[in-house]
Amino acid sequence: MRLRVGAPGRPSRRASLSVPGEFVPRVRAVLAALPPGQVVTYGEVAAEAGYPGAARGVGAVLRGSEGLPWWRVVRATGHLVPHLAAEQSRRLAAEGVTVVDDRVRPG
Repeated sequence: MRLRVGAPGRPSRRASLSVPGEFVPRVRAVLAALPPGQVVTYGEVAAEAGYPGAARGVGAVLRGSEGLPWWRVVRATGHLVPHLAAEQSRRLAAEGVTVVDDRVRPG
């Protein structure tokens, strides 16, 4: 099984999923283990799950799952998810994370 990674109109990279069905549970486990106040990027979650280069796949898991701390995952630049920035910022602030101009700042 292969996961397509890359934006439309750009050369794509492919992240090989060694055993079908392992990606989602591994990503869910990484996300479930994030403590309050810890913020990671999509790419960091993918790498920790054993699938470096599959950041977009992490986003797909978050979109299709409930009960995971989605607000603790940001873009590689530290920016919040654009269409969810207000709610994400509110939740992060409640955990003591500094957000300025929709971007996580080291605290």
